[in-house]
Amino acid sequence: MDSTPKREPMTGRRNPGPFARLRKAALARPRLAGTFSLLALLAVATVTIDLRFGIPFPIPAETTPRHSMVVAAHPLATKAGLAILREGGGAVDAAIAAALVLNLVEPQASGIGGGGFLVHYAKETGRVETYDGRETAPESVGENLFLDADGKPLAFYRAAVGGRSVGVPGLLRLFELAHREHGKLPWGRLFEPAIALAEEGFPISERLSRLIASATLLDAFAPTKSYFLNADGSPKAAGQRLKNPAFAETLRALAEGGAGAFYEGEIAKAIAEAVTTAAHNPSLLTTADIAAYRARKREPVCRPYRRARVCTIGPPSSGGVTLLQALGILEAFDVGAHAPGSLEAVHLVAEASRLAFADRDRYLADPDFVPQPVNALLDPAYLAERAGQISLAKSLGTAKPGLITGWLPPRNEKTGTLPESLSTTHLSVVDQAGNAVALTASIEAPFGSRLMVKGFLLNNELTDFDFLPRQGPRLLANRVEAGKRPRSSMTPVVVFDENGRLQLALGSPGGPYIIGFVLKTLVAVLDWGMDIQTAIALPNFTNRNGKTELESGTAVAGLAPALERLGHAVEVRELTSGLHGIERRGRMLAGGADPRREGVALGD
Repeated sequence: MDSTPKREPMTGRRNPGPFARLRKAALARPRLAGTFSLLALLAVATVTIDLRFGIPFPIPAETTPRHSMVVAAHPLATKAGLAILREGGGAVDAAIAAALVLNLVEPQASGIGGGGFLVHYAKETGRVETYDGRETAPESVGENLFLDADGKPLAFYRAAVGGRSVGVPGLLRLFELAHREHGKLPWGRLFEPAIALAEEGFPISERLSRLIASATLLDAFAPTKSYFLNADGSPKAAGQRLKNPAFAETLRALAEGGAGAFYEGEIAKAIAEAVTTAAHNPSLLTTADIAAYRARKREPVCRPYRRARVCTIGPPSSGGVTLLQALGILEAFDVGAHAPGSLEAVHLVAEASRLAFADRDRYLADPDFVPQPVNALLDPAYLAERAGQISLAKSLGTAKPGLITGWLPPRNEKTGTLPESLSTTHLSVVDQAGNAVALTASIEAPFGSRLMVKGFLLNNELTDFDFLPRQGPRLLANRVEAGKRPRSSMTPVVVFDENGRLQLALGSPGGPYIIGFVLKTLVAVLDWGMDIQTAIALPNFTNRNGKTELESGTAVAGLAPALERLGHAVEVRELTSGLHGIERRGRMLAGGADPRREGVALGD
């Protein structure tokens, strides 16, 4: 497609040389066979990257097996997924097994007490299917759920901790639906790695120990307190062995009884009792709410970008549409003509993201409650008009949403919500047959509601609704309603090359920052020709129609003064992504694991 800018280009010159050399060096690195032991892999799987390339930390070495690969946020989860593939399991099987282990070893981020979105690509048919396991609000709640007695929004943690914020978990129904349609191994087999690990225990990682130590209110509820804290109240430390027999018992019940054992019976009763009797913020969630939950298949949203085609999840996640809008706006500019991490590149990506977020904040919500103008938002003429608003010499400042004729009133994003950041997880799988899964799962804020039931944490996802139900006289699209799914930013993605072959499976945690993390990575691969690992490790920068946020301690942080001269409000801060992706190169696969976390890529 024509990528010629519609305005005069900036003065910056394309300078891909260092990155081209980096990519060549990465390709020349020794390949790591999937049969290496985990300890051997961890011993050799980092290389130091020159600071001139803007990547200030070691990044994992790529693995390039010929047949299959799993990339997840913890080595033990990656190993579990790979073991399932070696037994003949498919991509969905491996994703489920890995996700269950993540529930155990990365409990603050995701699990069966939360929800997620899954994108599946079937090589034989060429079909992309998307699965929605987002949580739902209880039938008893109303639009004032997160307002105090004076009608003002509650402070975030006043709302998030305890029963009030807990939505009906959706992850297991998602797994059930995807496994029924694409699973190859028996359902019960997928639970065995997590059961064994829960019984035998695992050493607390450095990252988990830091999160336990920094988390607030882990002592608010007895089961959570006793699991994460020592008898004297001190946080459990890295290296301590953590066993979870209650979770093992839960997983056995699910392995034998299917997802129904979660949504009906003793587990559902325990969830309802925990949230309704919580000493802090009790809820009205009932066993009937839990039993009524259904995962949904949604139509994928796909759009070409350059010579590739990007497919992802649609509403109730805003991530896919917002990502595709930003990419569609960037098509008006020759982003590849500007060096990665340059002022010109960061400005263009930030402005495109700004415009896309303005539309996200007005239009996107649960499609079962609010009609979604997805086709209009992704229309090429509409995106060209949005791109025409970008000046190469000056920032837009706060962008206004575009006009979609006949649609609903605007919504107000500043309503008391707080984006999840250290929570959520993403994993990517490609199996021996070439099928792919991109799965993003979450319990929202780190450690969710702080309520722990039968060995797993419950989410606080209802805080992803707007706390205020209206702006002036007009109702907001993402207000709380009974049975409704809160808007998400999760953005699992699969990408196809110009010949229709799978090129990438990708995603990240990070709340609304997810969209920017995935956008940066796709631009790095598709515009700058980076390999997946280098693209993931590239410094993060994003704009959510406010400040342009730059990752601290990286080369892009040095752009702050120049961006401010262009009119950007700038904030330099931690931007901890958890990008995990797989790239196909010819007949081989390459994995990318985010060096900001502790995941690895493994394959055969």
